[in-house]
Amino acid sequence: MKNLHKHNFGAGPCILPEEVLDNAAEAVKNWRPAGLSILEISHRSAAFEEVVQETEKLVRDLLQVPHNYSILFLQGGASLQFCMVAFNFLHNSGKEAVYLDAGYFGQKAIKEALFFGPVNVAASSRGAGYTHIPKEYSISADAAYFHCTSNNTIEGTEMFRFPETKVPVICDMSSDIFSRPVDISQFDLIYAGAQKNTGPAGMTLVIAKNDLLDSVKHPLPSMLDYRVYRDNGSMYNTPPVFAIYAAMLNLQWLKSKGGLKTISLENRAKAQLLYDEIDLNPLFYGAAERCDRSLMNVTFRMHDPGREADFLAFAEQNGMVGIKGYRTVGGFRASLYNALPYESVRELVNCMKVYAEKYHRPAILV
Repeated sequence: MKNLHKHNFGAGPCILPEEVLDNAAEAVKNWRPAGLSILEISHRSAAFEEVVQETEKLVRDLLQVPHNYSILFLQGGASLQFCMVAFNFLHNSGKEAVYLDAGYFGQKAIKEALFFGPVNVAASSRGAGYTHIPKEYSISADAAYFHCTSNNTIEGTEMFRFPETKVPVICDMSSDIFSRPVDISQFDLIYAGAQKNTGPAGMTLVIAKNDLLDSVKHPLPSMLDYRVYRDNGSMYNTPPVFAIYAAMLNLQWLKSKGGLKTISLENRAKAQLLYDEIDLNPLFYGAAERCDRSLMNVTFRMHDPGREADFLAFAEQNGMVGIKGYRTVGGFRASLYNALPYESVRELVNCMKVYAEKYHRPAILV
């Protein structure tokens, strides 16, 4: 088994395309004809305003964002959005918010929302160890909004269908945005930390229907008011300049590959290759129920937990980086974000095969 370089399965910040890293590194030294680093330029300069506009255009084109939605570049990650969403749309609404609890980050979102109003947890898979996405639940017709998480990074489950409801739908898409086509019109607000398929950590993407933003009637601090960012072109204060620039490079790379339809096929092929080995290899089993298995974060364990440390060491010796499961759940997690090559997944599969040969069966490398 050849191991020419490290294979980065980290859950985030995650792998970025080599050409994006090269271009970003060059811009750190000397960006365009300015003779300055991208880290030094004014965010008020015409050159950087072009970067913001180009990044927004790429988001709108790749996701086919309707014209009545605003695209915002914020800071604070999804964790700040847990608070910001509820402060804007639940606080002083006289209504309850409905949340779907399908994982660790859904729980965090619920915890923050409770500071601003009543929360109705429509359904939860917590009792089953978050091994699936809840399917049977109802959404009150007079709720302030419905909140869900499209992909559960830690547990390895993903929503492939979303409920139809007349209340605003808000979705945390941090770990699967830009991995597949999505009908944006199904949602009233989407937020996503950048450090998966969008770009490096530091920027948070928000896509919001203007009608929802304009429905807010109570006063808000400027830095927690979506309308302030919208009305100031995401530059009310100094934005995360480098993170936005690197995201632009990454989205240009994605567009050059053929966009979301093309990358979706690649992502499915990578996930299928790994899930097939998990299901066939006698030493491993999948942690999530098959119908809800994530295409981005593949979680798996060993039938003999006593071997997990040994397999992890074996995998790391063979160039596999970042496959240790989240600290609260254990096992293994291989994140298959857009920039991860198919060949890296094949190397991980071969690693699993070779390890199984030591203890159970002959290996047939792929």
